[in-house]
Amino acid sequence: MLRIFPGRHTANIEEPFVVFLIGMRINQLWALHRWIPVARSMGPMISELSQNPDKGFLSAHLWIGWREVMLVQYWKSFDALEAYARSASDSHLPAWKAFNKNVGADGSVGIWHETYLVGAKQYECLYANMPRFGLANAGEHVAAVGNRETARLRMGGTNQPAVPSPSNPD
Repeated sequence: MLRIFPGRHTANIEEPFVVFLIGMRINQLWALHRWIPVARSMGPMISELSQNPDKGFLSAHLWIGWREVMLVQYWKSFDALEAYARSASDSHLPAWKAFNKNVGADGSVGIWHETYLVGAKQYECLYANMPRFGLANAGEHVAAVGNRETARLRMGGTNQPAVPSPSNPD
């Protein structure tokens, strides 16, 4: 079971980073021979990336819906993400080629991705009574107190909490 951190926490990442959303949608449920290989291809990639931190991958979280699967990934840079995507010696390129060959434009399985480049100190997040999650799992997990207490403060501005914040346990 994941450790829960009581109280309010946030993430601290000093350098720019990339948020990469990638997913698939099952358009034809009966086309198992099309979508199962696509669904199975992501696990080996995440394993490979987790075992090789020099590739620039920081963290990921999987979301599963009725017909959709989405993976939120955090990367050190766009260059690292692109290098992995294009590397002939890594798992992504063969999976991409297989998708284009086996599914192509037949409409049975949809895939998508969105890439967001985030500048240093150009993000804010809050996690209350949560395990390390999201950006806090990709970077440093810190208490949301003092100059990190409110969203505006976390973004470098000034203000006071709209409601009193509970004290974080020690």
